[in-house]
Amino acid sequence: MIIPKKLIQVLKKNQINFITGVPDSVFKSVCFAFERQISKNEHISAANEGTAIGLAIGYYLATKKIPLVYFQNSGIGNAINPLVSLVNKNVYKIPMLLFIGWRGEMKGNKHIKDEPQHFYQGKITIDQLNLLGIDHIKINNTSNINMTIKRAKNLALKKSQPVAILIRKNTFAENSSKTKSNKKTREFFLKELYKYLPKNLQKISTTGMLSRELYELDKINKNSNNTFMCIGGMGHASSIAVGLAKKSKKKVLCLDGDGSAIMHLGSLITAARCRNLIHIIFNNNSHDSVGGQLTAGENLNFCNIARSIGYQNVYKVRNLKELKNFIKKSLKSRNNSFIEIICGAGHRNNLVRPNEKPIFNRNQFMKII
Repeated sequence: MIIPKKLIQVLKKNQINFITGVPDSVFKSVCFAFERQISKNEHISAANEGTAIGLAIGYYLATKKIPLVYFQNSGIGNAINPLVSLVNKNVYKIPMLLFIGWRGEMKGNKHIKDEPQHFYQGKITIDQLNLLGIDHIKINNTSNINMTIKRAKNLALKKSQPVAILIRKNTFAENSSKTKSNKKTREFFLKELYKYLPKNLQKISTTGMLSRELYELDKINKNSNNTFMCIGGMGHASSIAVGLAKKSKKKVLCLDGDGSAIMHLGSLITAARCRNLIHIIFNNNSHDSVGGQLTAGENLNFCNIARSIGYQNVYKVRNLKELKNFIKKSLKSRNNSFIEIICGAGHRNNLVRPNEKPIFNRNQFMKII
């Protein structure tokens, strides 16, 4: 396997000194290495993939040097606009390297084992890159990383455009994960919150571990039909909740994460105008589902943002007493509510995964509505 430290040495050797992106579980050890071994001036955790492309463009304009942008293949969608309308060889001709984790990878005519939301993305990833006119190099645990980076850099410079390095599972050696927090976890607060939720409350939950934790609680309480899990589409849970709430006379609950909310932060402006929405953000300053790397929102005060854009009731929760008080107030209020729960990073390793197909869950949810 390729050692993350070795990768950083190779990048520096090739004068690739600016790195930005959104973490991915396929190369989470590399993301941790970037976070720990590279200064904040040279490594930036971006809000979303399109933002990372923008940061890379700015760096190239200032230095004429190749930047590296990393993200999961599901993030290609967020990156398409700046890649096509700015970076493209027919516009500004910006060379850069793209590190892309290949979730839902195809091996022959079959998918490598993965989550259902990644299968179609994995199938079309190479077609997307070809359509964008982006050359790609596939790597695995036997690849020569020195030759790969050198080849990709030279190709990017020669063509004045991005070159993608498509990363397969188990390419990089694992390293130590994020240090555990002393704060109570998201699951701790979620279990307590669940006690105060009406059984018929419609719930929209964000992608990742939060939905899996909620799935377990729903199964235990035989109430899974009232939850729509955003197993993909990171950052869109609040918009889905608003679309649902606009056609409902009852309260709708959105259970969100800080990384997801930050990815499409502008959508909160629309959510703040939805009267019957209760929007809860579990803030652990962590991309928990892909390893626990820091989000782009370090020291971000969500409550200040929520107040400034028009949420009617805004609360910050640090303990169970506050949680009980604020959720009860939110359920009774005629106006919308925004609740930020300060919690620690981390999750159980034995969380169950949904057994049902996504279409089954969708149909069950729509029957309840």
